[in-house]
Amino acid sequence: MRPPIAAFYDRAVAGDPLQLLPLALSRPREAMVRARALLAQSPSPLAASIAHQARGVVLRDFGDTAAALRELRTAVRLARRAGDPAREADVLATLGVALVHAGRTRPGLTALDRAVARSRGEAAARVRFRRAVVFNVLGRHEDALADLRRVIPALRRADDTLWSARAYTARGVAHLGLGSPDRADTDFRIAEMLYGGTDQEVESVFALHNRGLTAFRLGDLPAALARLDEAGRRYVELGVPMPELNIDRCSVLLSAGLPADALAEADLGIRQLERIRGQATRRSELLLMAARAALATGDPQAAVDRARTASALFSAQRRRWWSAHARLVLLQARLAAEGPSARLLHQAVGTARRLAELRSADEAQAHLLAGRVALALGRAAEADAHLATAARSRRGGPAQARSSGWLAEALRAEAAGRHRGLLGACRHGLALLEEHRLSLGASELRAQATAQGAELAALAQRAALRAGRPRELLVWSERWRATALAVPAVHPVDDQGLQAGLTAFREVSSRLERARAQGSAPLALEREQRRLERDIRSRTMHAPGASRTDGRRFDVGSLLDALGDARMVEIVDVDGALHILVCGAGQVRRYAAGRTERAAAEVEFARSALGRLAFGGGDGDLTALADAGARLQCELLGTAVRRLGDGPVVVVPPGILHGVPWALLPALRDRELNVAPSASAWLKARTAVPAEGGVVLVRGPGLHTGGGEVALLAEQYGDATVLQGGTASAARVLEAVDGCGIAHIAAHGAFRADSPLFSSLRMEDGPLTVYDFERLRRAPYRLVLSSCDSGRMAAAGADELLGLVSALLPLGTAGVVASLVAVNDEATVPLMLALHDALRAGEGLARALLRARAAVPADPVHQATALSFVALGAG
Repeated sequence: MRPPIAAFYDRAVAGDPLQLLPLALSRPREAMVRARALLAQSPSPLAASIAHQARGVVLRDFGDTAAALRELRTAVRLARRAGDPAREADVLATLGVALVHAGRTRPGLTALDRAVARSRGEAAARVRFRRAVVFNVLGRHEDALADLRRVIPALRRADDTLWSARAYTARGVAHLGLGSPDRADTDFRIAEMLYGGTDQEVESVFALHNRGLTAFRLGDLPAALARLDEAGRRYVELGVPMPELNIDRCSVLLSAGLPADALAEADLGIRQLERIRGQATRRSELLLMAARAALATGDPQAAVDRARTASALFSAQRRRWWSAHARLVLLQARLAAEGPSARLLHQAVGTARRLAELRSADEAQAHLLAGRVALALGRAAEADAHLATAARSRRGGPAQARSSGWLAEALRAEAAGRHRGLLGACRHGLALLEEHRLSLGASELRAQATAQGAELAALAQRAALRAGRPRELLVWSERWRATALAVPAVHPVDDQGLQAGLTAFREVSSRLERARAQGSAPLALEREQRRLERDIRSRTMHAPGASRTDGRRFDVGSLLDALGDARMVEIVDVDGALHILVCGAGQVRRYAAGRTERAAAEVEFARSALGRLAFGGGDGDLTALADAGARLQCELLGTAVRRLGDGPVVVVPPGILHGVPWALLPALRDRELNVAPSASAWLKARTAVPAEGGVVLVRGPGLHTGGGEVALLAEQYGDATVLQGGTASAARVLEAVDGCGIAHIAAHGAFRADSPLFSSLRMEDGPLTVYDFERLRRAPYRLVLSSCDSGRMAAAGADELLGLVSALLPLGTAGVVASLVAVNDEATVPLMLALHDALRAGEGLARALLRARAAVPADPVHQATALSFVALGAG
């Protein structure tokens, strides 16, 4: 029987100092203790050399580069004194790796070359392996493969399992660098299997880490995030700092459309490295990732600063591959920050040439950049040549890279005035991104992923505008608007960890709220709340996507048929200008309106005025509110206001304008009005099948009126399920509303603009979040939320929305009545009673809300409260 690991090392290290070296990579803290104990025994020069080498490896991996170099130079001197050339070569190789990581590339490579020259046999294979690792760090992947072609057969012949696993890992890294993730995954799988037969805990985790990278390169973002998160957890357990994980998580988060998260990850890694005086090579890589993330967040100047610093570091480290990639990001950021110039074009062309020499897949991005700059400078022929080269990437590789190739092709077609070619390229590019989005199970990832198709959608919208084709503009606006709602809902797997996390989050949030009510805010509780939020959010992102859509495409004819005598007003933002598409009576017509920026400012003013009046402020004057509504109408609808007919209206605004209190607009105040995230979402909501369940009434804690409407509604409905007091727990509420006909929840609401899926309704045991509602098998057919801000959603991605309503529509909800601003609890009661009177009379939500507004008292408080609610969906 194989002895326990601890006992194995106790005996092996005592009898053979060489066992300190694998221990340094498997259990580094223990290796430091044992090496110190060995050195305290006045060992021979040979044994002392091994102990100092082991200490140098641990210090190098923990980031104390200066101390690591001192230990390794001592180990070299002792090996030379011992007269052991093989020992000296081995230490020289370790020293060479440490020097390169310290940013001293030339002496590091010199030490490695000397080590190769002095080694023979199996020892030579191990030395060459370390030189291959350094070549990978430097981006010299072909040189790494050349060494590994000799290393792997030699190690397999020697039946050296551990070093064979390391060599396969290095070869996988080289294949990744050369754009061959399939080959890389094969090598990492072999390495993982081989590590399974060793006691190398850290390197076993690194195999999992690497498989996260291949999942990412193969387009499986949920698997990549899951593997990297698990690797991170195990690194922490082992007490091993791993800046490589920060770097790789940055790449995955950027690809997932989460640039703010990627920037935070990069900055965290940089701070940790600075604190421990870590490897210069990793710091420069983290700076490059931070530059990419800053550019994606819309901060080009910060991207310029970080990319410039990274580029200088890579040049000093003689890392040509990395230097060329940093140069590309720097030029992309300079275009965004400073605009096009002939000098920038020249530099982009040179960078494209260098990336081609390095066989980097990012060569296409450099040509795309050069093409953009040449277009802006009016150099049509030069632009076409670069864009044609960039467009070649549309034929192979990951979906996101191919969509970028189609973007280049679309830009070519636009410059040449080829309308059909432009739309065809946009169609192909967006189809690829839709395929990518299908692989994502988390609603947040789905929504954010659409940002990558925003430019393709905008190109098509501009083309439709130029051609004067309103139907075409409608189709392209729908193609990339609220598309996450059109993908079949993915129910989270029965993840006990996620359920436990949500329960713990409620408990901690409740304790924190009670503490704040008593005038304190324990830091420990705040930290635990943030930790739980990170864990919940992370777990949901591991969910795999649906295998396919429902196969339905948006059809203008079907929309017009479904509208009947109603009108749909779809508001489209193209380059900051609002265009109004009025759909109905068999036609789609376009009208110009105001500027998006002015409209957004008017929306904030109107929301603020509503909030003041609802709580008795604003001098109780409705005149200012009426003026705000008139200004809003001018900016949002323009001349289209005269084309709305006499029937119901459905408004489909862009994501940035979803917080509009639409009933304030004079032309909409006395109409049956629905608001939908997209025409497609409205059509889907219309087909929602009424649930067989009954009425559920919920009253949460802390309401000023005590949720007064709930008791009255319970009397009127008679057989309703009523949850209040001790029965209104999150679990009981979710169980009751799952598939019910009507759910009415009177509870305090909290909208989280920073993390919209943590927007919540307060239950007896804590917040009921959007994450909780996403776990429903089927949403309520109709939902009434009488709390503040319950209808607010956050804009995300290209034109997506995240919030409670966006979670429920894909699950079968036909409609939701909710508020868009803070509302007065007392004034809400008569509005809700009148609403339910109309619902029991057979009215739909929009018509019922219209009747309820007409029934409330005429004073400013009740009127402002009534105008704050909106009917969302089609129910």
